Amino acid sequence: MNNTQDLYKKAKKLIPGGTQLLSKRPEMFAPDVWPAYYSRASGCKVWDLDNNEYIDMSYMGIGSCIVGYADEEINQAVKTAVDLGNMSTLNAPEEVELAEIMCDLHPWADEIRYARSGGESMAIAVRIARACTGRDIVLFCGYHGWHDWYLASNLADDKALDGHLLPGLSPRGVPRGLAGTAFPFRYNDTNSFIELIESHGHNIAAVVMEPLRNTMPENEFIQIIQKKTREIGAILVVDEITAGWRLNIGGAHLMIGLEPDIAVFGKAISNGFPMGVILGKKEVMDAAQDTFISSTYWTDRIGFVASLATIRKLQKHNIPEYLNEIGKKVQKGWHQASLKHSLPINIDGLYPLGHFSFEHTESLKLKTLFTKKMLQKGFLATTAFYASYAHKKQYIDAYLQAVDEVFAELYGILVSNNLDQALDTPVCHSGFKRLT
Repeated sequence: MNNTQDLYKKAKKLIPGGTQLLSKRPEMFAPDVWPAYYSRASGCKVWDLDNNEYIDMSYMGIGSCIVGYADEEINQAVKTAVDLGNMSTLNAPEEVELAEIMCDLHPWADEIRYARSGGESMAIAVRIARACTGRDIVLFCGYHGWHDWYLASNLADDKALDGHLLPGLSPRGVPRGLAGTAFPFRYNDTNSFIELIESHGHNIAAVVMEPLRNTMPENEFIQIIQKKTREIGAILVVDEITAGWRLNIGGAHLMIGLEPDIAVFGKAISNGFPMGVILGKKEVMDAAQDTFISSTYWTDRIGFVASLATIRKLQKHNIPEYLNEIGKKVQKGWHQASLKHSLPINIDGLYPLGHFSFEHTESLKLKTLFTKKMLQKGFLATTAFYASYAHKKQYIDAYLQAVDEVFAELYGILVSNNLDQALDTPVCHSGFKRLT
């Protein structure tokens, strides 16, 4: 009996889409093979429901566990909060302590609001920007979640979001009246941004962007973003949910000379516990009092104490430096294995958030087969690696050895023209698809 796979078959009958998060759907990795559920996790190891042990060399909780799974210090802070009472009619004092720390780390900022997930935090930031400016239109670059303001861009062009992480995102259920309220521009494409500014000008409430994801920005691009946004009186929002805390302590925007009006944090700030932070300038954040933004579980104590414990540990061990070091080593290992076995790949991404793709007409089949073979060797692995402090040298070395062996196997399979027979399972999905 396979408890893990059997439970997922049941889930697909009970849960539309099978999972709560598209990025955790097994079909995104290796259909019918990827273990959908875990019984426990520690460090960078995960055990499925059948007690199979894996080293997680993939997404580490979709980028949330930057320190590692079930970190003892962070867990202890959370357990203490639970014992003291996670929720009451009164407020947790830790929310003020966290506000002070975040403002100290980001001297341009004055005030803060909280949420408990990335998508809703971005929706709050956009609401505040619209409330502050009295305008509707949002220009954006990057992936920013599932809310109506973002998916509205696909109402006019159903491929508008395809270049922003996940292709095929459907705007069904988003009111048609929101068409023409959100427009994408491409990263490091100054001209595409200027064209939107010229087209929509003083109707723009906000410019929303990830400070960086795959590459460092060109200096002209950042300067134009800053200049044009200020000229039209729009609110500049940086989405640090993915990049934040991995390259430095705080937001990646601090490294590239970008001063936003609002910065949004999530994922790594609390190492696996729900948390969202909307940080901004006083004159902008005060608009939150002119619109209704409120929710019970934005006040739970766990989010605050987990964030405080995580930030302290990041500072104590200079974890961003370590993440860059091991991320660079992994990308170098991918490159060397690719050359050694004549298996062309394209490597991209910042060192702590690296990924590669097979340069082949059957790239998705190769990705699926790579994932399957790495599972057999005891690794949760896909064509991406999100670094964590728990990825110690022995795990990196073992992983790169396995990559070398699997790349050799894949080359042999391609040479013998035996890919379909070797795969023998459905091919992984490349974007949003409805499950049947």
